Amino acid sequence: MAAPSDMPWEGRYVAITHEFAQRCAELRDSNPYADTVALDAIMLFLATELWDFRFSRSEIETAFRIAIDRLPKYCAGQERRP
Repeated sequence: MAAPSDMPWEGRYVAITHEFAQRCAELRDSNPYADTVALDAIMLFLATELWDFRFSRSEIETAFRIAIDRLPKYCAGQERRP
């Protein structure tokens, strides 16, 4: 795969989010803390990092809500990918 910097904009966001999701799964799978839900912690820090990089609170909230609203169609009724 080409380096994200060599891709058009659409390819860059797909490649970067794919890598991010892969690393999130690795963290989930290696989580040593029974009382910490890895994805909860990751999403909280993602939201605060986005805010630190000057996305507005409403932009972040709207983006998360749109993603959640569209997820059932992508998942086709499944709770988890087989």
